[in-house]
Amino acid sequence: MAPNDAGKLYVSQIVLNPNVTFCGSKQPSEHELDALHHRAHEECYIANSVKAEIIVRPGLLHQG
Repeated sequence: MAPNDAGKLYVSQIVLNPNVTFCGSKQPSEHELDALHHRAHEECYIANSVKAEIIVRPGLLHQG
């Protein structure tokens, strides 16, 4: 929370920590994973409708 120009508190930053799990033999490369992340962000409802700074720190869990 932070004060806005009028001194009222607002949600100024949102931090998302999703965990992503891929299973099976087909695992994305770092390049593919980066492209998926950017495309998801472009289509994200939160990112497109909230004025606060949004930080995404994805975790990646590989399963065989």
